[in-house]
Amino acid sequence: MKKETFISVDIEASGPIPGEYSMLSIGAAVIGDTKTNFYIELKPINDNFIQRALDISKFSMQELKEKGKEPQEAMRKFEEWIISACNDSRPVFVAFNATFDWSFVNYYFHKFLRRNPFGISGLDIKVYYMGLKKCAWADTVKRKVRTDFPSKTKHTHNALDDAVEQAEIFEKMLSFKIKV
Repeated sequence: MKKETFISVDIEASGPIPGEYSMLSIGAAVIGDTKTNFYIELKPINDNFIQRALDISKFSMQELKEKGKEPQEAMRKFEEWIISACNDSRPVFVAFNATFDWSFVNYYFHKFLRRNPFGISGLDIKVYYMGLKKCAWADTVKRKVRTDFPSKTKHTHNALDDAVEQAEIFEKMLSFKIKV
């Protein structure tokens, strides 16, 4: 069986769904080696945004139009980093509420590169926590998860900071021993 490399991924976006809204930044960190990380800001693919999303991420659509990387270049660089970070192992996408981050990353990989190095699946930290703790979905909020698996990295809504935070949390979850 091929070795796996867990990669924590976080994105910031201009709204809730890919295609209608833009992915504005990608942060990623190898779980167990967060110094091996990646960050990039992207040019928006359209002018659509929800103000609250921009307020949270502190991005300006105009600044990203000027300074962000073209999406195809950004996804190519991200793929190259994933391949390098995995060193012949299988990359596994990991995120906190993976359905949101995954939807954008998968859409952008397929739209701009016609492939996704992560394949067709991702691992959700909230679901993993739910299984470990045998708790309800309502108990999987980040505040509760951070209480049980503290991270030294603060949640800032910067995609790299948040990817590192998630990596630290998930690394602790992987070493958690369930008492039988």
